[in-house]
Amino acid sequence: MKKRFWLVGIILAALTLSSSASFAAAPTTSAKGTHGEVITASSVKIASGAAITVRGTNFDETVGIYLAFCLIPAAGSLPTPCGGGVNMSGAGDASYWISSNPPPYGVGVAQPFLAGGRFTKRMHLSYLIKTPDGKILADCKKVACAITIRADHLRESDRSYDIFLPVTFTSPKK
Repeated sequence: MKKRFWLVGIILAALTLSSSASFAAAPTTSAKGTHGEVITASSVKIASGAAITVRGTNFDETVGIYLAFCLIPAAGSLPTPCGGGVNMSGAGDASYWISSNPPPYGVGVAQPFLAGGRFTKRMHLSYLIKTPDGKILADCKKVACAITIRADHLRESDRSYDIFLPVTFTSPKK
């Protein structure tokens, strides 16, 4: 009888260790900010050029943000360089300015939060972060990059709104 309980204990321990190891290896698809905000991506392990959906919840609608794909910076530094650059046209899907109360020049460019500080945006991500003229600024297969949130330029030095959701790129199938 003691052998049976001992054997059951070993099996349960092995199952617990193997399931927690596989859980730890799974990529996280959400990240939480210091003010209770949450971003969630449909995927964080993607092929270059793939489209993903990013959702945000619990954002303070009085604070404008930038949603972009950027190199992960040193702690306390501004996330840069970013794919898509500064989106002052309001067009494109590599970066977004989200603000429910932009300054006059941002009306029609910044996109307002949905009720309750929410947003849903589609982004196309490339592993190469480039300037508009094609100069490569970062190769996200060699350096850590992430879907990022930061306070917009009206609070540019406020790092308390920064959120990083790391992304990895898969190799194309041959």
